Amino acid sequence: MEDNIIKLETVDQYNQLFGLETLHPLIAIVDLGKATRCPEKLSINYGVYALFLKQTRCGDIRYGRQLYDYQEGTVTSFAPGQIVHTQMEPGTRPQARGLLFHPDLIRGTSLGQEIKHYSFFSYNSNEALHLSEEEKGIFTDCLDKIQLELNHPIDKHSKRLIARNIELLLDYCMRFYERQFITRSAVNRDVLIRFEELLDDYYQQDLGQQQGLPTVKYFADKVCLSANYFGDLVKKETGKSPQEYIQDKIIDFSKELIATTNKTVSEIAYQLGFQYSQHFNRVFKKHVGATPNEYRRALV
Repeated sequence: MEDNIIKLETVDQYNQLFGLETLHPLIAIVDLGKATRCPEKLSINYGVYALFLKQTRCGDIRYGRQLYDYQEGTVTSFAPGQIVHTQMEPGTRPQARGLLFHPDLIRGTSLGQEIKHYSFFSYNSNEALHLSEEEKGIFTDCLDKIQLELNHPIDKHSKRLIARNIELLLDYCMRFYERQFITRSAVNRDVLIRFEELLDDYYQQDLGQQQGLPTVKYFADKVCLSANYFGDLVKKETGKSPQEYIQDKIIDFSKELIATTNKTVSEIAYQLGFQYSQHFNRVFKKHVGATPNEYRRALV
């Protein structure tokens, strides 16, 4: 039977779950080692942003169908709308420190405008961030700076300073993830090879006619990654977004069909997955500098 899911709407609600004090209604630095309550099994639908550094292994976290790669010294992050299941190992206590903040905290700030660019909030399953000892120190130092602001009496500078310190922490996490992409380059290359194979298979099996144009999510699902993580991986490795990569491949396929078959432009557009041949014409001309018919005539 599915666990009862707690809809977490406020920071105070989270603190009450673990018996922690609330210093600010919209933000908290959480130290689960100081929790006075510790639910063994918990399912939370997050309505806040959360970022945790796990210090020892004490249980499993599941987001979607797979377990997090969540060991000592790893960071996991959740965004509003995500449902997370936690199962504590018997007789253990959580040892994690992190940050929770409500979307209202950053409304009207530069961070509020930029938050969507921190794509790791939508990573899942085996995509946790593994930190070195130096990186752990930087992460906890950022938490300490935010905690200092929370302990300071609220004044006209408080909101901006808190938001800037959160932004600093998130920027460091972006840097650490980029380092992790580099250190996992062999694994990433395997993903790219698989992506290339899946793209070829998509059109060899005529899936364009059946399912339409291929999507980033389709390939991310096939390689068991979240769309955001997959997108960032492809961008880091190739300099192109997956959508750009897919479009380049579609243009290559279309050139081959134009050059080697007598199919009309409309037939080729349909085979590739375009709903309208006019759309195909626009995409082709944007990439090639000529319409499909102009390109075909130039080959003669």
